[in-house]
Amino acid sequence: MLNLIRLEMKKYKIGSSIKGALVATGIIFGVILLGLYGSKLDHELAFENYEVAFSAIDTLVRAVFIIFASTLIAKLIIDEYKNKTITILFMYPINRKKIIIAKLILIVIFTFTAIIFANTIITTLFYFFNEKMQYIPDTLSLIVVKKHVLKVLMNALAATGMSLIPLFFGMRKYSVPTTIISSIIIVFIICSNNGGMSLNNIIIIPITLAIIGVLIAYLAIKNIEKVDLIE
Repeated sequence: MLNLIRLEMKKYKIGSSIKGALVATGIIFGVILLGLYGSKLDHELAFENYEVAFSAIDTLVRAVFIIFASTLIAKLIIDEYKNKTITILFMYPINRKKIIIAKLILIVIFTFTAIIFANTIITTLFYFFNEKMQYIPDTLSLIVVKKHVLKVLMNALAATGMSLIPLFFGMRKYSVPTTIISSIIIVFIICSNNGGMSLNNIIIIPITLAIIGVLIAYLAIKNIEKVDLIE
């Protein structure tokens, strides 16, 4: 399995995706800084305290990388079916299911790692930047840090599971646009904030969506032998 994952990484030049994730992380941090600068010009507080700021960062990160994951699904799986190149892979003396599992494991590991990495980098930079510029009149406590770390880990797991849901829509017609658009809809539903209220805060919702994502991946693997590649 590890060899299959390594082959997938080489085949799709995962380094370019890593660079894309780094660029996305930089853009998210830039958006946060613009928000802070704009609030200062308006003589308003962008965030009441570190807890609110870190929560906003986590939301942005999850939104970006759920969509990012859909592009990986489109690239590693949907495109293969659409262009019929998956038939070449299935001609090798390797179980079909193992090939798809390797692709999904790569997507899951990448998405989870990217969310954790981006959150860590952005919150750290945000802290040092705020310490210098004093945009937030708050002191970062160890309790807030511990609470945020736990929240990020749980949200990263949930978001990684959710990121697999677009696989269902993309496999219907082997459509790349459908795969990506479905991820955008998921982000809009789960990450939108109305008056300080987000569906992600209702713990059962992200957990349920994550389970659905995992079930979709499982069914995609289970039914792989039934897929008609000749059409």
